[in-house]
Amino acid sequence: MNQIETAPELTELVETGGQTTGAQWLSRYSSALLGVFGTPQRVLVRGAGCLVWDADGKEYLDLLGGIAVNALGHAHPFVTSVISSQLATLGHVSNFFTSPTQIALAEKLLEISKAPAGSKVFFANSGTEAVEAAFKLARRNSGASPDSPATPRTKIVALEGAFHGRTMGALALTAKEAYRAPFAPLPAGVVHIPFGDVDALRAAVDDTTAAVFLEPIQGEAGVRPLPAGYLKAAREATSAAGALLILDEVQTGIGRTGKWLASEDAGIVPDAVTLAKGLGGGFPIGALLTFGPEVSSLLSAGQHGTTFGGNPVATAAALATLHVLESQDVLAHVRSVGDHLRARLAATDGVTEVRGEGLLIGFDLDADMAPAVVTAGLDAGFIVNSPGPRTIRLAPPLILSTEQADRFLAALPALLQTAKDAQ
Repeated sequence: MNQIETAPELTELVETGGQTTGAQWLSRYSSALLGVFGTPQRVLVRGAGCLVWDADGKEYLDLLGGIAVNALGHAHPFVTSVISSQLATLGHVSNFFTSPTQIALAEKLLEISKAPAGSKVFFANSGTEAVEAAFKLARRNSGASPDSPATPRTKIVALEGAFHGRTMGALALTAKEAYRAPFAPLPAGVVHIPFGDVDALRAAVDDTTAAVFLEPIQGEAGVRPLPAGYLKAAREATSAAGALLILDEVQTGIGRTGKWLASEDAGIVPDAVTLAKGLGGGFPIGALLTFGPEVSSLLSAGQHGTTFGGNPVATAAALATLHVLESQDVLAHVRSVGDHLRARLAATDGVTEVRGEGLLIGFDLDADMAPAVVTAGLDAGFIVNSPGPRTIRLAPPLILSTEQADRFLAALPALLQTAKDAQ
């Protein structure tokens, strides 16, 4: 075909949502989509920076960023231009081939993670896929070889409160029983130990342990940072036992805490790190980084793969995102605005505790009313999240301005009062 047909109705659908109201879209949603997410809170049709608009034209300040995904906000002009240019040049090539953007992104990730020589990258499409690759990496650390039939390592240690994804391997690592029970039996060998308990960690890691999976900050559990020194203790225990230390930085990585990796100040070198969410600036991509030649050789040709992982468009989007974060010193901005938000939140009546780092923030309320605060926030034009009955999570775009943060802070007392009145 030499002629490109235009479709005005499709263009209108993409740009504005058409003439259909939010309620009408939601009715169609319930008839067409599998109900695994429940009923969506709104039908969003457009975004710009830290703002989004729904199908009825209402504006919202997005303080969730697609759950820590939209690192540069919505419709960032540089990222969208790079994606468009790449897609117009080469979109998909399969894993029989590679592309310059795939290679350049792997090199950049190894650089910013300060990975030692011999480290490698595997690209996936999401955080849970990156964790699945890491799970298989752990299985390969069996402790046995043709020359040394050692005691097989089959145990994998994770923490209570952990969330690593919902596919079967990642779900086995995830602690929440409500997520796990409907799909039992899960892949065997995973044990969950108390959060932040170094003694429990040391007791659990032995010569049967293949790997320990840790989130430096547990996001889905309400933004819970690991205690100071815990990662170092984990590194010591795993090294002594011959186990891998695998860090899940899907939510905390790529500038979310004001650092490239939340773990980078712990004084350790992990064996592997998983990344996703903010890496693509809104475009789906995940990555497994393996540190050093020994760990990087555990998975060999044919032992893992993906159709779409590392495609030219996704890797171009990630390169564009990293370029903006680096060239505009966004990480320093994240630290500044995050410090401001946490200090002001701690001084707000009704807030009992504030946790987190950079722009991954959780704050607890003095009553079980967090879901009502989410609802009140939507009505007032703010998007926030409640991972627990009295916990609110903020994970806004990393470009959130101080003025936008103050807009939310000024509205928060009224939102809390509205939520209390609704109880």
